[in-house]
Amino acid sequence: MTEGDIALAPLPQADGQIKNRPIVLLRRLPPFGDFLVCGVSTQLHQRVAGFDETIVPADNEFAASGLKAASLIRLGFLAVLPESALLGKIGSLSSERQQRLLANLCRHLSLQDQPGSKK
Repeated sequence: MTEGDIALAPLPQADGQIKNRPIVLLRRLPPFGDFLVCGVSTQLHQRVAGFDETIVPADNEFAASGLKAASLIRLGFLAVLPESALLGKIGSLSSERQQRLLANLCRHLSLQDQPGSKK
């Protein structure tokens, strides 16, 4: 599997349960090659503007994603998983969307004057 793929993997939920969820493989991390991943949800109302991405059936890449319904790629739902934890690839994102996700995450991580931050 490679960066930009959409796969299934067990992820902890807010209630503590572990559930097989679709994930996006954002970036392979050193030194062991584990993946930084983010969860994918059909709860579109949870979208954070300028941060998360929606993917809908009208998008050119939707069929290649392997997703079954309009979905939210949630950059605020991150995990690091070894490749052995991935249950299988279901699809992939365009390289443009993959780069946009990484740029959104990098921009958020590099902001110094975020609400609630100490100066």
